Amino acid sequence: MAAGKLEIKARIRSVESTKKITKAMQLVATSKLKKQKQYMEENREYAFYLKETVQDILSSIINSRHPYLQKNEGKPFTIVFTSDMGLCGGYNANIYRMLSSEIGNDGQFVMIGSRGVNWSKNKDFEVVREEVDLEDECYSELAEIADYALELYRNKEISQIRILYTHFVNSVTFEPKLVTLLPVEKEQREKKESAQTIFEPAGEQILDTLVPMYVRSMLYSYYLETKTSEQASRRMAMENATDNAEELKETLELQYNQARQAAITQEITEIVGGVNAMEGVSS
Repeated sequence: MAAGKLEIKARIRSVESTKKITKAMQLVATSKLKKQKQYMEENREYAFYLKETVQDILSSIINSRHPYLQKNEGKPFTIVFTSDMGLCGGYNANIYRMLSSEIGNDGQFVMIGSRGVNWSKNKDFEVVREEVDLEDECYSELAEIADYALELYRNKEISQIRILYTHFVNSVTFEPKLVTLLPVEKEQREKKESAQTIFEPAGEQILDTLVPMYVRSMLYSYYLETKTSEQASRRMAMENATDNAEELKETLELQYNQARQAAITQEITEIVGGVNAMEGVSS
């Protein structure tokens, strides 16, 4: 019985230690989530108006044969965002699931994040570039990837430029999403009577500069959204782990108290039995 109590006591100490770690990681993830969310929201407005500008220009161009608006023959080019660290719940698993079941290994891939890089090594994926440990201010690194993909697209070596990222809905909801950046598709809009915007240079020439800017900026915007989703997923995972540790601790404490009460009851029973036995001998 004593050995059982000591074992339960050791487990309680172990759970308390684990709880302290998960609680600390939860607080760190909460702080990082707040910062990442601010970065994302600051960039989101710029990305939104840039996308609107591209659509305004496309709506003014009729029957364009511009290379950025035409879908090429061949295989797609997919940029995949994953995390560099673990302990973030099903964040990476959801990306892997979508890659395996809905996208497959068709085309060329850029894996961003050490988890995705390691996962793809044992899979039949044509990974042309890998990036790990990117910081928040990584626009230049992502711009290089975008320019590389744009060159392949202009040379008609790939059919599409796609991004697989984690869409941030709110602090408890985030889901993998696949978007196509090129070819740029014209959105169907209702015609509104408004002042006509004049763009310089006019016509398709502006697309030569604007579309690459659009691809670079949207790639960075999706990266920030992915990092925000990662921190939200990690915060939620650590919160769940902390709650589970607290529940396990309470269960173990109950078991310890039951074992302690059982030991006391057994000792009392033995004492009473001993006293009765002595009384029987004396009589």
